[in-house]
Amino acid sequence: MAAPVRPRRSVLYMPGSNARALEKAKTLAADALILDLEDAVAPDVKAAAREQVCKAVTEGGYGGRELIIRTNGLDTPWGKDDIIAAAKAGPDAVLLPKVESAAQVQAAEALLKANGAPEKTAIWCMMETPKGILHAEEIASASPRLGALVMGTSDLVKDLNAHHTPLRLPVITALGLCLLAARAYGLAILDGVYLDLEDDAGFEASCRQGLELGFDGKTLIHPKTIDTANRVFAPSAEDVARAHKIIAAFEEASKQGKAVVLVDGKLVENLHVEQAKRLAALAAAIEKLQTA
Repeated sequence: MAAPVRPRRSVLYMPGSNARALEKAKTLAADALILDLEDAVAPDVKAAAREQVCKAVTEGGYGGRELIIRTNGLDTPWGKDDIIAAAKAGPDAVLLPKVESAAQVQAAEALLKANGAPEKTAIWCMMETPKGILHAEEIASASPRLGALVMGTSDLVKDLNAHHTPLRLPVITALGLCLLAARAYGLAILDGVYLDLEDDAGFEASCRQGLELGFDGKTLIHPKTIDTANRVFAPSAEDVARAHKIIAAFEEASKQGKAVVLVDGKLVENLHVEQAKRLAALAAAIEKLQTA
């Protein structure tokens, strides 16, 4: 049975050490929040940030948004304790940094299970190193608890000795490999962040490229970018109306024993109906989230 469609148009990183930011996040229109214990937190406050983030998750107040805790890696002094604490807090997902093998996923899975993580707590994987990209299929198939791949394009560009360019050609192969792996194993996949907060046009173009490639949404580093991501990755009213029209027309044709039907002069068959149903479900899920 397919997992329910969840809006992940805008997924905002929030520094776990900043109590004010965690509180402010309750009022933001992001579809999901990544409460970060890794890059955004200095070593001397990681333990305090862990406690603060887990308390925020436990207490709630974030509406229908997904809450994800990004842990430190298991090869660091903080990773194991992060995962144990997250298991007890029960977020929607735990995001593992710099995943390069199925073994890393399975080690985290074992820790979550041993410490009572609820079934709803998925594992998400950061795909941000050359080795991780080369092992994308292995990682995507590592565990039934896996829910999403998250592109870490900033780290990847650094490791490749590449450059950030408008068309992102230096990382287009990596994006494609991870998209293939995610879709092959029924996972969500999120595009990497856009670093220039003053370049609104460039950010929107990056969102549109991500949408065209097949990403579910965009990871963000600032609240000012939420509205654009939400708009770009949401189906338009016209798209939703057409989706319902396709579904209705195909159902009527099926009653008459037909496998194809014309809608507005265009041939529609089962694959188009599947796409239409997913789009309609996404629109309904967005509406539900906005009223939660």
